[in-house]
Amino acid sequence: MKKYFLFLCCLLSLLSNKRVCAQKLTENIKLNQVGFYTNAPKQAIVTGGSAEKYFYITSTNLRDTFFTGTLGTINKSAYSTTVTQMADFSTFQKKGNYVLLINKLGHSYIFSINDDLLKNTLNASLKAFYYQRASMPLEEKFAGKWARGTGHPDNKVYVHPSAASKERPAGFVIASPGGWYDAGDYNKYIVNSGITMGTLLSAYEDFPEASSLVNPTIPHSKGVPAIIEESVYNLRWMLTMQDPNDGGIYTKCTNAVFDSMILPGITTAPRYVVQKSTAAALDFVAVTAQAGRILKKFQQAFPGLADSCVAASLKAWQWALVNKNVAYHQEANNKMYTPAITTGGYGDSHFEDEWFWAAAEMYCSNPKIEYLKIIEENQKEVIMQVPSWNQVAMLGYYTLLRKQKNISSLLNIQTINKNVLAIADTFVQKMNVNAFKTIMGQSAKDFIWGSNSVAANQGILLINAYLISKNKKYLDAALTNVDYILGRNATGYSFITGVGSKTPMHPHHRPSIADGVIEPVPGLLAGGPNPGRQDGCVYEFTETETAYTDVDCSYASNEIAINWNAPLVYLLNAMNALKKQAGYVKK
Repeated sequence: MKKYFLFLCCLLSLLSNKRVCAQKLTENIKLNQVGFYTNAPKQAIVTGGSAEKYFYITSTNLRDTFFTGTLGTINKSAYSTTVTQMADFSTFQKKGNYVLLINKLGHSYIFSINDDLLKNTLNASLKAFYYQRASMPLEEKFAGKWARGTGHPDNKVYVHPSAASKERPAGFVIASPGGWYDAGDYNKYIVNSGITMGTLLSAYEDFPEASSLVNPTIPHSKGVPAIIEESVYNLRWMLTMQDPNDGGIYTKCTNAVFDSMILPGITTAPRYVVQKSTAAALDFVAVTAQAGRILKKFQQAFPGLADSCVAASLKAWQWALVNKNVAYHQEANNKMYTPAITTGGYGDSHFEDEWFWAAAEMYCSNPKIEYLKIIEENQKEVIMQVPSWNQVAMLGYYTLLRKQKNISSLLNIQTINKNVLAIADTFVQKMNVNAFKTIMGQSAKDFIWGSNSVAANQGILLINAYLISKNKKYLDAALTNVDYILGRNATGYSFITGVGSKTPMHPHHRPSIADGVIEPVPGLLAGGPNPGRQDGCVYEFTETETAYTDVDCSYASNEIAINWNAPLVYLLNAMNALKKQAGYVKK
């Protein structure tokens, strides 16, 4: 709609300003489509190699010029045939709505300069979890035109033969309601909930005051921040996935096969809990230990929940000590048990990182020597790197950094600090040779399935580097990945549904496909460029950093997932919390 507004303005000024009317919207100007903090760095990328020397920041009707800048030198991207030039207007600090204009090329999408820049985007990104809720209706007063029925009640879930025990034989019925649908499908997975919950709870632990100001319209308990309210909804489901007889954790609550592209309220396939696994148990331990210490502050709203989390974490920990190496191998199980389960496997055969994270959370909640020993044993085996669902050690490191004043000197926190800063410095150094001048794109390996979560998690690491050092260069670097997600990338998309001017309209997300609403559910982070293209869909662009297609068949580039939205929430929340400290806005 914004480009049509510009066109109308152009028509109205036709007789008085023929030069303005010659300018059209161009896809060659890539920038953060939401905008920029008043005093923060402000950069756009121009692709295609412009022959023009200057760029201009103008009013949205193109009539008034407020800033003139010089385009940078031409760079060739390492990950596509794209050539780029930088347009830097960091010194322009006048609040308002603008476009970036280049003569003979055209103008950008409208962007804003203001001090409350990311508030609405943060609210939308957190509210996305509400839209993923299972086992409850999404009411119109909260969900608007995306309101829907209850979805899977999960009050009658069968124990799959792979999960059978003496007390709960195959076919035994349990209830496992609530929680979030994992991604574009309607199943619920403990392993992926693990990293998701750890990231959201950490967003609150690191920035409790700012988190309390995040206020999307969701059902709310009095005095409870929305980020805690939403996390508790999934936490209560996770607690149902523990076998009370032995403390083990079922890997997932799932159909045997994926549902078709229908709304969740009309699905009828049986639901199962499947094999217990070490990864699921340890992720569960980490989440419940962390939740247990956080929820002590909210006893009035959630009476007894903190104590339940502590008890559940201890029982799952004991199960894991007896079952140290139980992997979930879905294909192997399907050769032994029926029905065959073909939904997301989240299989993981290496548990050093899970042991490290779980022990770190347990130790920081209750500093016993047994947890310290597990940390020390597994620290030697894990690599410090941005986290993913099957590599969660960094979540443990973040917790140790967060609680470093209260942990044993045996953990050598100074070395941990030093190593985080070393990774952050490498990020910053490589940014300068990146054609898009973002941290994202350190190497071709950044562009994987869910590449946008790589960008968000890189931002979290840089936030932690700032918290250690108070060096603003790390915040500036993290902000480049916010710019990347919101449009300063080779595709030109703002990858969050409903945020920006060019956003995904056809994500691989069953409710968005089936609900009859033109716009997809808002606030969801699409996966992003993935040259692997495992979905077999037709991609117009296939180079490393452009391999993204906005079609609903593309689960490899255009699906959504809770573990991608969680680091987005953390990154936006951190920026909102630190913007004054960083000098991005006036104090």
